[in-house]
Amino acid sequence: MLNPGDDTFPKLALRNAQRLPNKVAIREKDLGIWQAYDWTAYAEQARLTALGLAALGFARGDKTAIVGDNRPRLYWAMLATQALGGVPVPLYQDSIEKEMQYIVAHAEARFAVVEDQEQVDKLLQVRAQCPGLEYIIYGDARGMRHYRESSLLSLDDLQARGRKFADEHPGYFDQEVGKGAADDLAIILYTSGTTGQPKGAMLSHRNLMATARNAIAQEGLTSAEEVLAYLPMAWAGDHMFSYAQSLVTGFTTNCPESADTVLHDLREIGPTYFFAPPRIWENILTSVMIRIDDASWIKRRMVHFLLDVARRVEERRRSGRPVPIGDRLLHALGRVLAYGPLRDNLGMRRIRIAYTAGEAISPELLGFYRSLGVNVKQVYGMTESSALISIQKDGDVKLDTVGTPLPEVEVRIDPSGEVMYRGPGVFLGYHKNPEATAETLEGGWVHSGDAGVFDRDGHLRIIDRARDLGRLADGTIFPPKYLENKLKFSPFIREAVCVGGDRAFVAALVNIDLGSVGNWAERRGIAYTSYTDLAQKPEVYELVRQEVARVNRSLLDEGPLAGAQIRRFLLLHKELDPDDQEITRTRKVRRGFVAQKYAALIDALYSGADHVKVEAQVTYEDGRTGTVRAELRIRDAEAFAAGMAR
Repeated sequence: MLNPGDDTFPKLALRNAQRLPNKVAIREKDLGIWQAYDWTAYAEQARLTALGLAALGFARGDKTAIVGDNRPRLYWAMLATQALGGVPVPLYQDSIEKEMQYIVAHAEARFAVVEDQEQVDKLLQVRAQCPGLEYIIYGDARGMRHYRESSLLSLDDLQARGRKFADEHPGYFDQEVGKGAADDLAIILYTSGTTGQPKGAMLSHRNLMATARNAIAQEGLTSAEEVLAYLPMAWAGDHMFSYAQSLVTGFTTNCPESADTVLHDLREIGPTYFFAPPRIWENILTSVMIRIDDASWIKRRMVHFLLDVARRVEERRRSGRPVPIGDRLLHALGRVLAYGPLRDNLGMRRIRIAYTAGEAISPELLGFYRSLGVNVKQVYGMTESSALISIQKDGDVKLDTVGTPLPEVEVRIDPSGEVMYRGPGVFLGYHKNPEATAETLEGGWVHSGDAGVFDRDGHLRIIDRARDLGRLADGTIFPPKYLENKLKFSPFIREAVCVGGDRAFVAALVNIDLGSVGNWAERRGIAYTSYTDLAQKPEVYELVRQEVARVNRSLLDEGPLAGAQIRRFLLLHKELDPDDQEITRTRKVRRGFVAQKYAALIDALYSGADHVKVEAQVTYEDGRTGTVRAELRIRDAEAFAAGMAR
C-alpha cells in the first residue's frame, strides 16, 4: 500500500528501497550479460547522481536533457533531476543536430546526461546555439579518451563528486526530496511535431502518478510484472510503462542491449507486460511469415491451416458464439503444434497483458495475435493525457475500438466529431507556448485532434486525425490513416501515404518492406541491386497490387468507405525517413511536407500516366546528402463494386 505522502517519483523510489529492498528494479543487458539492480541500488544510484549535479550547481527548476537508448543510468538521471526539483527533458536518440538544438535551446537545459560519444558529438556541434547548456555528462566512455572540453565529464566522475558533496552536506538529498510536491513539474515531453515544431508538454507528478495508479488498478498490475523498455525514452508511453508504473508498483524494467537485439532479448526475458506500437507488431508478424514461408511445403500448409482455425475460434469467442467441437479439437492440437511454440519463439508465452497504441492498428493484425493467445489490447492516449485515456478491458475487446475511458477520465465527442477529454492526467500546458496551450486546453477539456465516435456499448472508436479526415470529390468519406493501416497489415508494405481529398479517387504512395520483399524475391530467383531497383520490379508491383486488392475488397464491408477504394498506386524509390522530414521520429507521416515534396508524383497518379521520373535529395546517417534519380511505374489497382462476391 502506498503512503499518501509518496506524492513524487523520488519519494516513491525511496519508499520502494524500504519496502522492496532486494526486489530487482531494473536490468540491463551489457556485453551479452544481464546486470540486475534492486530497488536499494536504484535509489542509491539516483542519489549519487543527484548529489553530483548539486555539486555542479544544479538549482531547483533547472532542466536536464536526457539522450540515449533505454539505460538504467538515464532513468536514474531523470529521477536525480526530479529529486533536486529539476525537470528532465528526454530527446529522441536518433534526432539529428538541428532537431536536438531546437529542443535543448527551447527547454533552456543547463545540463545534459547522454549515453555515449555519438550523443556527445551532436551536442558539442550545437552548443554554440544553446548558450544555456553548461555541462554534458556521458555514461559510456568509449571513444572519449581524447576529449578535453571542460564542460564534459563522465557519470562516474559525477557520482564521485556526489560522494564528496554528501560528506560535506549531510542530509542534503533527503531535504531536497522532501521539498517536492505532487503539483511540481515532473517532466517536459516534446510532441512529434507532425505539423510544425515540436511542443513541450508539461506534466506534473500528480498527472503521471494518478494516471499510472488508475491504469494499474483497472489492469491488476503488481510488483511481479516484467516489462521490456526498448521504445524511446522521449516518448510518453515509455515514460508511463517503464518509469511511472514501475515506480508506483515496484515491478521490474528490462533494458535490451541494443535496438538490434530487442527480439532476442524479448525471448530471454519473457515479459509479463508488454507494449509495442503497430509498426513493431507488424515487424514481428513479417519475421514470422518469412520463417513460415521458408519452411517445407507440408509444415507451411499445416501452420497456415492451424492459423486459420485459430482465427475462426477467436472470432467466435469475441462475438460470444459457440465454437464447434471440430474447431475446438483442432485448436487444442494447434496449441501444441503451432500457437504455443510460436509464442515461445517470440518470447510471448508469459505475457498477461500487451498493449498497442500510437497509431491505429489494423483489426486483422490485432486479431492475428489474439488468435495465438496473446492478450493484445488497444489503448488510446497522447502526451498531453500522460499517455493514457482509454484501455480495452479483458473480456471486452473489440478489434476496431480503443476501449472505454479509464477511471476519473471523461471523454466526449464535440459537434464537429472531435474527441475531447479531461481527467487527472491532463497536462499543465505547453512550455513557453501559451497560444498553443489556449488552442488545445479549454476549460479543463483537451482537444485531442482526433475524430471519433462512441459505439452502442460505450467503446471509443478513433476514425482518423480530425485535420486529415476529408472527402472525395463525390462526397465519399476519405480517412487516409485508416486506409494506410489496412495496407500496412501486409508484410510486404512498410509504409504508405494515401491521397484523395477533394479528388476523384484515392491513390497511394507505397514503401515496400525491404526485408520481406527481398526474401520473397530471392526465393523466386529475382535479382536486384538496391531498394530502388527492387521496388520497380514488375513482379513486385504485381505483389503489391494483390495487397491493394485485398484492402479494396475489405472496404466492401465498411459501408460508406466502400467508395474510398484505392484506384492507382506507385512504389516509392526510397523509404520515408525522419532525417528527410517525411515522417516523425515516432513514424507519423508529415502529410503536408510529403504532399509538397512529392507533388509531381501525386499529380502523375491523377494524370493517367503509367510512369513518372523523380529526382530527390536524401540525407545519410552521417548528415551528408545525396540525390536519388529513378523512373517510377504507376499501376491501376483492382477495385470492387458494392455487393460483389467476396
